[in-house]
Amino acid sequence: MAIDVASLRLCLVTDRGLAGGRSLVEIAAAAARGGATMVQLREKEATTRAFLDEARALKAALEPLGVALAINDRLDIALAVDADGLHVGQGDMPVAEARRLMGPGKFIGLSITAVEQVLRPDAEAADYLGVGPIYMQQTKADAAAPLGVEGLRRARSLTRKPIVAIGGLTPENSAPALAAGADGLAVVSAIVAAADPEAAARRFRALFG
Repeated sequence: MAIDVASLRLCLVTDRGLAGGRSLVEIAAAAARGGATMVQLREKEATTRAFLDEARALKAALEPLGVALAINDRLDIALAVDADGLHVGQGDMPVAEARRLMGPGKFIGLSITAVEQVLRPDAEAADYLGVGPIYMQQTKADAAAPLGVEGLRRARSLTRKPIVAIGGLTPENSAPALAAGADGLAVVSAIVAAADPEAAARRFRALFG
């Protein structure tokens, strides 16, 4: 595995629509100072050129801080900026194929939106699994129905892969997800939309003791 569990503790997943016109690079850097251990750049509507420029700027900001950069969905962008990893969904390129193209030393995460997906070959091939949404959330229009903490617990029972919980997480409701077996938390709005992303990240990191 090309990523250790410590790097999965707190993953910031970007969302330009929640940034309030602020720079995603500045938000991510602030979150990293507050304890984020990985940043996943997710751009659903940006042009390829804009996505590429953002990814390069983000990597330059995160690398000195020792924080991993993952690119959501876009293998070409991940390759172009030499990102640390790639995160794919159920309808994206198969993990095994993505790994062949990414080459050694890179990690690949896979979104799990239904418990039975944990048993598929893609999940076995991934380095970690992003399981969710745990709670109802508003940041992803095509999100699946919430799995709930019980769904997370069932997923945990089916795999030894590291699990990162995602979906509607706040500092106040994340402890049950960790107790159910999540190794880390992936957070969108509670950090991106926060007035102080660094302080918001710090509140999440405090959950790990």
